[in-house]
Amino acid sequence: MQLLEFEQPIQELEDQLKKAEEIKDSGTVDTDLIISELKDKIVKKRKEIYDNLTPWQRVQVSRHPERPYTLGYIRNICDDFIELHGDRNIKDDTAMVGGWGTIDGKPIMFIGQQKGENTKLRQYRNFGMANPEGYRKALRLMRMAEKFSKPIVTFIDTPGAYPGSEAEERGQAEAIARNIYEMFKIKVPIICIVIGEGASGGAIGIGVGDKVYMLENTWYSVIAPESCSSILWRSWDFKREAAQALKLTSSDMLKNNLIDGIIKEPIGGAHSNPKEIYSTVKKTILDTLNELEKIDIDTLLEKRLEKFCSMGVFEE
Repeated sequence: MQLLEFEQPIQELEDQLKKAEEIKDSGTVDTDLIISELKDKIVKKRKEIYDNLTPWQRVQVSRHPERPYTLGYIRNICDDFIELHGDRNIKDDTAMVGGWGTIDGKPIMFIGQQKGENTKLRQYRNFGMANPEGYRKALRLMRMAEKFSKPIVTFIDTPGAYPGSEAEERGQAEAIARNIYEMFKIKVPIICIVIGEGASGGAIGIGVGDKVYMLENTWYSVIAPESCSSILWRSWDFKREAAQALKLTSSDMLKNNLIDGIIKEPIGGAHSNPKEIYSTVKKTILDTLNELEKIDIDTLLEKRLEKFCSMGVFEE
């Protein structure tokens, strides 16, 4: 597993563990006790590091190349999945995926941004940056879910909507604004989960829901730390300070009542134990749906609107 820069102490312990295991395999010395102690030290060191991550370090974890992406969650928590394509207008946007899936026999419409697992797929998925067609496809699938009275689950993981001139020409801003507007009126339960990066309008374009959750080591903000740094300091060198000032971590977002809950990740991040995070997310979805489906739809829509309208309101 690829380790990040701040995980260097773990790398040193793992190198020692590897040498101890090689010595044991050679049959010259019994190193079982050393191996056991090193494994305990690795677990303790990983916990110590991840319990004290800075906002910028959490941003790095959210971008880990081995971190599970949208299709990984869908394929591992669903009994089956049928992907649907196209916005019925221009083309199919591969950065935005969606379709019907079932969990324990319950049909759900899944929608989310998809990054690629390798260089070729990252280019194919446009690094998770959707064009207007992607947001229009997402809205088409939401309306389909509404037509059949089935709940919607969105997975948010994008560095932002695609900023190219051709995307603007085809109405990027309008597509995102239309999604935000329409999601307030969709008459089925909506659950939104930030599984990686939640940047700018690209994230909020599929982020209006009755319940919004963030995985522990994710971030959600109007702007990425690097972009904020380049605007305020005219340099990317202050991205750490920008991450701190933006209050973009899951704990900051929950404290400011901008999300409804935090989904705990395995020690070492979601990429360290994908099976565990899949199981946790699956349970969260089912528990939340059971809660939301007990509320009549008119009340649900009122609460959804009230939740977002109250954001940013404060008294001195």
